Amino acid sequence: MSQPTALYDLPGPRTRRRHRLYGVVSTAVIVALAGWVLHLLFDTHQFTATKWAPFTYQGIQELLLRGLGNTLRAFGYAAALSLALGAVLAAGRLSDHRAVRLPATVLVEFFRAMPVLVMIFFIFVALKVQALPALVAGLTLYNGSVLAEVFRAGVNSVEPGQREAAYALGMRKTQVMTYVLAPQAVRAMLPTIISQLVVALKDTSLGYLITYEEFLHAGKLIASNLDYDLPFIPVVMVISPIYIGMCMLLSWFANWMARRQRRNPRTEAVGVAPADPGTLLPRGQ
Repeated sequence: MSQPTALYDLPGPRTRRRHRLYGVVSTAVIVALAGWVLHLLFDTHQFTATKWAPFTYQGIQELLLRGLGNTLRAFGYAAALSLALGAVLAAGRLSDHRAVRLPATVLVEFFRAMPVLVMIFFIFVALKVQALPALVAGLTLYNGSVLAEVFRAGVNSVEPGQREAAYALGMRKTQVMTYVLAPQAVRAMLPTIISQLVVALKDTSLGYLITYEEFLHAGKLIASNLDYDLPFIPVVMVISPIYIGMCMLLSWFANWMARRQRRNPRTEAVGVAPADPGTLLPRGQ
């Protein structure tokens, strides 16, 4: 008889056999789908030398690298400005003064509801701004308003007693926010912040619609080249893993930061292990 755990009974022999069957069937289905996709790619001649020849030329490689650099440049500007704008709007929404809180709320709700592509086009066409500033401004307004709600929710998620204890010690509101609420809220906010930055990274691809020479724009130029038999699928197969890799790198960074946040710097610094519940510590510890 299987031994029960704290949450559920361990699966018996029949259940384990059923799970193995599910695993085998799922694997077979995935392999079959992958084989079918490969068959379609070979059948439509997507792996011919002509379609892959552009990537062997130095000029094409430099075009892709330049586009990738422009993508990272736009993302860097948009990420930094979005975080700053989100912090300012969140502070406005958390203000006790209605004259500050109401305009901040209107701005957040307006820019969150506005499609980012519409904002980019409006700034580029109506305001006659250059491609890079228009792209960065559109991404900043949208992602900054979303991050404002993330910051506000993170601060409000901190236990009310923490705020009350800080005020009881005579701290001002700015000090309470800086030294008490924000450090604790970062742990809850970090995964969502990184997720929103991933969205900003992917949305930089909208720059090709306003002729900004980012990564997708470079791929579009290659894919539309008649001299190479319109290598659309090869371009997708080259560009997509790079976008996925950058997003995975951001996710890894989020996990790394979360692990650092879970550590106890004070305990590690003095080399004292945490005491068990109910243990009396010596005087002075």
